Amino acid sequence: MHRPPDRTRPERDGPLLTQRAALVFLLAALAGVGAAVLAALAGNAWPVAVSLGCGAAVTGVMFFKEIIG
Repeated sequence: MHRPPDRTRPERDGPLLTQRAALVFLLAALAGVGAAVLAALAGNAWPVAVSLGCGAAVTGVMFFKEIIG
């Protein structure tokens, strides 16, 4: 009978994201949601508001990545 290879599992798995990366993504998501809400309240259609929010989130990632260092 064929046995599968013995794959030892590391004792401790590391985090998926560092604390810095999690903070950058959190702040970028908050900026994107805020921009989308403000765009929707300004009277833009929801696809335009979502597009603006996504653009703000992408810009936020780049901005906060540089600021938080």
